[in-house]
Amino acid sequence: MRILLVGAGGVGTAITRIAARRPFFDHMVVADYDLPRAEAAVAALGERAARFTPARIDAADAAAVTALLAEHRCDVLLNATDPRYVLPLFDAALAAGADYLDMAMSMSTPHPDRPYEEVGVKLGDEQFARAPEWAEKGGLALVGMGVEPGLADVFARYAADELFDEIEEIGIRDGANLTVDGYDFAPSFSIWTTIEECLNPPLIYEKERGWYTTEPFSEPEIFDFPAGIGPVECVNVEHEEVVLVPRWIPAQRVTFKYGLGEEFIGTLKTLHALGVDRTEPVAVRTDRGTARVSPRDVVAAVLPDPAGLGARMRGKTCAGTWVKGVKDGRPREVYLYHVVDNQWSMREYGSQAVVWQTAVNPVIALELLAGGVWQGTGVLGPEAFEPRPFLDLLVEYDSPWGMREQ
Repeated sequence: MRILLVGAGGVGTAITRIAARRPFFDHMVVADYDLPRAEAAVAALGERAARFTPARIDAADAAAVTALLAEHRCDVLLNATDPRYVLPLFDAALAAGADYLDMAMSMSTPHPDRPYEEVGVKLGDEQFARAPEWAEKGGLALVGMGVEPGLADVFARYAADELFDEIEEIGIRDGANLTVDGYDFAPSFSIWTTIEECLNPPLIYEKERGWYTTEPFSEPEIFDFPAGIGPVECVNVEHEEVVLVPRWIPAQRVTFKYGLGEEFIGTLKTLHALGVDRTEPVAVRTDRGTARVSPRDVVAAVLPDPAGLGARMRGKTCAGTWVKGVKDGRPREVYLYHVVDNQWSMREYGSQAVVWQTAVNPVIALELLAGGVWQGTGVLGPEAFEPRPFLDLLVEYDSPWGMREQ
């Protein structure tokens, strides 16, 4: 297998460090708009760098990406960029005849008149619309294959296959007790993506109603997370699992709730009130004349790079799937979860916990595809594949998962 990795930021760099220890692929091209960043990701691998080549690419230029795939004879494109670049990379892989993986899906558009009641364009709609083309060409686009979405969806399929006869609700619950020394506000993941998912109308699925939306940060609940993290207030957030899970798993209700904290929510609300969450460029006077810049890009530029916060971070992050239903005629609730301790991920890989937890999952998926364990054509989510091989391999990667009866 020959892989084109697009994006050498925190998650992309963590992908190279995890993949370098595995023998399943022949070569990986590490491409980024910032060539020195791609070169640094490869150089950091030391003796393991022989199977990696840095390259420069503009992820928005589908034709250039297609050409790069052909130049290096890549079988698959792994997208480690932010959601703005999903569609050009998705299209480039299709044009090149390569398979495709991402960790975030094509972006949503709120309903024009009733954004907090009705669905507009859902996450991934534009990708699923192209599914017949992928199937016709015999290609696979495995979408939403990070941690959330990704591992959380694998957990949902595992619960449906092995733990329940009927499912009332599947709820993704994400929480952490991470702190960052020396910063009043320092997100542990891309602020661009965080703003997108937290300020858009959250999506909920109910079998009798279908998909609908609600207000951001709605329906707060206290969820007790394992591994010493403890109780965290979680709120509704827009996320791909609510789109993916109902396509393959018969659940009465699907939700996603994120443990953000009052201070984090307050900051996001302030960014929205000031209008600096916007992505449309605005005219700004500079000493070199007028420039057009995206306010959200400015916010991202002035905040610390999450990839560089690992040495200052303390604590653990938990991603998981809560499932409520019936097994053998009796009510049952379980929480399937994956915890990463920042001290461990920094010591073992030099990557902070949140980006490492995201990065490990597409690498495992690639290994399963390379070995023919996972196979498929069209546009598919993680729920479309057998979960047990994935979960077994996660343990082999020295990152075990857990299950708690509720």
